[in-house]
Amino acid sequence: MAISDYIIKRVEDKKTDYTKYGFTRVESNALKTFFDLAQEFESIQDVYQVSVAIPKVFFHLNARLYVMDFRESSLALVASTEEGQEDLGTPPPPEIKAAKDPYFTNHALVLAIPGNRLLIKQLPLGGDDKVIGILEVYPCGGLDRHQELFFQKYANRIGFSIHMRFLLEKNVEHVKFIKSLVTDIEHNVIVPNMIYRLFLRRLRGKILKNKEIEGLLGKLTSAPGPQLKAEFEPLLAELTDVNRGLMEELGNIEKHHQSSSLFLETLLRRSHFDEGRLTLRTVSCDMSKAVIVPQLEQFADRFAEREIRIVNTCGGIPDEEPVSAIDVGLMTQVYSNLLSNALKYTREVITEEGEREKYIACGKEILNEYFGQGEDGIKYSLFSTGPNIPSEECQKIFDEGYRGAGAANIPGTGHGLAFVKNAVEIHGGEAGHEATRDGNNFYIIIRQG
Repeated sequence: MAISDYIIKRVEDKKTDYTKYGFTRVESNALKTFFDLAQEFESIQDVYQVSVAIPKVFFHLNARLYVMDFRESSLALVASTEEGQEDLGTPPPPEIKAAKDPYFTNHALVLAIPGNRLLIKQLPLGGDDKVIGILEVYPCGGLDRHQELFFQKYANRIGFSIHMRFLLEKNVEHVKFIKSLVTDIEHNVIVPNMIYRLFLRRLRGKILKNKEIEGLLGKLTSAPGPQLKAEFEPLLAELTDVNRGLMEELGNIEKHHQSSSLFLETLLRRSHFDEGRLTLRTVSCDMSKAVIVPQLEQFADRFAEREIRIVNTCGGIPDEEPVSAIDVGLMTQVYSNLLSNALKYTREVITEEGEREKYIACGKEILNEYFGQGEDGIKYSLFSTGPNIPSEECQKIFDEGYRGAGAANIPGTGHGLAFVKNAVEIHGGEAGHEATRDGNNFYIIIRQG
C-alpha cells in the first residue's frame, strides 16, 4: 500500500517545524532520553520520576509534576526533585494553575500537560478540560522564548506518555473486570442454569406418575359396573388431556432449555474473554443433523403461526452424509440468526405459474475443491420468499449495525448477520447472499471433512 499524500505532508510539516525549533544538542538529547526511558520503565511512578529528572540532569533545574487524580477530579503532586518539600498527593499551591500558555510565577515556569486530543474522550476528565497535569520547572526566571518553547514541547511529550499509561492501566483493569465477570457468570448463571435439568427430570417423573394413574383409571373404566364406568370416564379423559398437555409443555421447555444452555455456554466461554475474540471448540459431525434440523424444530411453531411453509432438503445427498469440523454452539447461533431473519422478512410471492407461495427452504450441496485441491466445501443455503434485497445493499448487509431500507419498521439491531459472517469466517468459511427468483438466498460455505 502506497503512503498517502496526507502522511507525506505531515512528515514534511514536522520536518519544517523541527528546523524552526532549532533545538540544541542538549535539548534534543533530553527529549530522546525521556522518550527512551518512558518506553523502558513499566511503572507509571517511574515515568513520573523520569519526567522531573530530565530537567534536573540536563538543565540543572528542579521540577515538580502534578497529575490529575480522576477519582477526586483534582491535581496532586506525584514527583519532585526536592525531597521533603511537600508530601506526594498534595495539591498544587493556589498560584499554580493550568493555563493554555506557559507562564512564570515565583521564578518558576508553569506548563500545562495536555492529554492526547484524539484519545481524550477515553479518560473521565469531564467538561472541556483537556489538562491531565502540570509541570513546574524552577528556578528559571531568566529563560528566553526558545527555552520556553522547548519545555512546552517537553510537557507535551510527558502528556502523551502519561496518557498512554492511563489508557493501559484502564485496559488492564477492564480485562481484570472481564475475567472476574466471567467467573461470576460461570458461578451465577451457567451453573444455576444446569439445575434446571434437575427440575425437568423431576417434572418428567411426576408426569410419568400421572401416566401410571391414567393407566389405572383406564383399567377401572373397563371393569364391570356401568355406574363406576360413568363416574371414571370423564376423569380419565380429563387426566389424559392434562398429561398430553404436560408432555407437550415439557418438550417445549426442554428444547428451550437445551437451546438457551447451548447459547449461554458458547457465548460466555472463558476462552473468548481471555483471547479477546470468538474461539472454537470443534467436533466432527453432520451439520444438518447437529444444527439445522434442531433449529428448524425450534422455530417450527413460529413459522406456522405466520403461515410460512418449511422445506428442508438438506438430507437429499444420496451418498454418506458429509462431515465437517464445526463448533456446534456457534453454528447453532448462526442458523438461529438466519432463521430469525427469515421469520421477519419472508413474504408471500406469486410465482411464474401464478401460484401464491410463502415459504423457506434449507438445502446443501457439495462444492468440489472449493477451498483448493482436495479440499471440498459444503454450501448450506437458507432461501426465503419475498422481494429481492436491493443490489446496493447486498455488500453492506453483513456489516455490523447495518440495516436496509426495508427494515425500518422491523425490530432488530443489525448485529445478526455480522455475527453470522464472523462465526463462519473463524471456521475458515464464507458467508454470503444471492438474490434469486422469488426471493433471497443466504448461504454459508464451510470445509468438508
